[in-house]
Amino acid sequence: MLTELRLENYAVIDNLVVEFGQGLNLLTGETGAGKSILIDALALLLGQKASTDVIRGGVERALISAVFEAPGNAADTVAKLLEANGLDESDDRSLILRREISASGKGRVFVNNQPATVAVLRQLAPHLAIIHAQNESILSFDGPARLELLDAFAESRIENVAQSYAAWKQIRTRMDELERGEQDRLRLVDLWTFQKREIEDAKLQSGEDESLESEKRVLANAEKIYNAAMNAFDLLYEGSGSTSSSLRAAHKQVEELARYEPKFQEALAALESARISVEDVGATLRDYAGGIHASPEHLAKVEDRLALLDRLKRKYGPMLDQVIQFGAEVSRKLSEVENKDEILRQLRAELAQAAAEYLRAAKALSKTRTAAARRLEKLVESEINDLAMKSAFHIEITQSAEESNWSASGIDQVLYMISTNPGEPLRPLEHIASGGEMSRVMLALKACVESGADASSAKKRPLSSARKNREKGQKTLVFDEIDTGIGGRAAEAVGKKLKSLARGNQVLCVTHLPQIATFGDHHYVIEKKECAGRARTTIREVTGEDRTEEVARMLSGAKLTETSRKHAEQLIRTNG
Repeated sequence: MLTELRLENYAVIDNLVVEFGQGLNLLTGETGAGKSILIDALALLLGQKASTDVIRGGVERALISAVFEAPGNAADTVAKLLEANGLDESDDRSLILRREISASGKGRVFVNNQPATVAVLRQLAPHLAIIHAQNESILSFDGPARLELLDAFAESRIENVAQSYAAWKQIRTRMDELERGEQDRLRLVDLWTFQKREIEDAKLQSGEDESLESEKRVLANAEKIYNAAMNAFDLLYEGSGSTSSSLRAAHKQVEELARYEPKFQEALAALESARISVEDVGATLRDYAGGIHASPEHLAKVEDRLALLDRLKRKYGPMLDQVIQFGAEVSRKLSEVENKDEILRQLRAELAQAAAEYLRAAKALSKTRTAAARRLEKLVESEINDLAMKSAFHIEITQSAEESNWSASGIDQVLYMISTNPGEPLRPLEHIASGGEMSRVMLALKACVESGADASSAKKRPLSSARKNREKGQKTLVFDEIDTGIGGRAAEAVGKKLKSLARGNQVLCVTHLPQIATFGDHHYVIEKKECAGRARTTIREVTGEDRTEEVARMLSGAKLTETSRKHAEQLIRTNG
């Protein structure tokens, strides 16, 4: 849920902060006041491409930031996305997005006050908000998006299909490697044979490079190390004024003292323990020094061995264990090539079984989608007919069992077809509908998908769907001017649809119609005024009499009348 949106030096806005609430948030104002500017700014935080044209004149950068509360089920997904991108969660699990657009063209992105990228914003966007704008540039109504919408309604489980596809694809890849052209295969065999021999001849051992580096340091500094060890030994044990001698003398004196004062028995024991520890360390240093032999020949051998290991690591992996693993993989590939025919027979059997399993899972998913599509298209057609669009609506699903069309999401392709005028043929929604029609259809689709209604249900289930959506957690749905070309009964129907959808989601809607504005849980007015010779856009939430005044303005225009005020009060009481 979007809780706060902040803009600085963006378009005609110098500094603006707006806090949104739960339910239906409606934005109204005069044409050109800047209502869609807020939607465009939000789109930038969801990863849309930025332009320096949005920077307010006379300044070097624009700043947009927002605070989201990740919805219930999405919270864990968002947390995983943050972790995968090396970003930390906030203490309260809210999400702070910030984007700076510089006049130089070099923008910056921050997530929870940590540097990020626009790609990260795009990954997070589907879990935070969906914008249905007039031009639909945000929605990207492509094949995967159409399929995802249907799966959301059908509550499809695609995990089995994805797993089956991955298993089939892995076998297919192994077979392709084995079935390469004879010339390619021979060239690869020669390469693999050389690589295998080079790695095997080196007789590598895990951790060997680290051990040799340590040995090299000792050999290269043998004299210094020997002197240091022996000097320490002399100071602790051997020398005339050694620590061991001093501790023995002290022990003798304290022993005499303890004969008269028993409380020094403890000190006596501590001195004895210290002496034993010092002598143990001295013996260790002596033995270590005795084992050090300055040998230029051995040092040269160690350096040659390290040079060999470094060369192999540069070729086959940054770590020695990766080189060893690479050698094992090459040996496996050579074994497969040598036993190519037998392995291919086995892989073909496995591939056939994996393909059958995939098709079984994919066809079961197709059956679920087809049944859901029949329910959804009836619901959506009923919904859009209530929104001043006497349209025919159909969801076309095509299946292809050709391997080239297989994917982790199944074998289906989905088209949303619509006829916006009687007698016209059905055509793809994204090709035929106008901006306003597209937004209204998407409102109908979202209302049906979010409610999870089915064919045996009544036409509307606001209470049960609201309860269900509360369990899922809220997502922010944004509709920009879906009221284009409608009025009267259709406008009221749009308002009711938005209100119903807002029971389980946060909805932001830009509208020009008073009938829709009266359904809002929160009402914001965007105004553009001239200040010090410059246009400046502001926003304020209106309640009580201020809200009545705004609705009355929407009803009658700039000149308010008592009749328009009374009409506004009645609409708010009826729809609020």
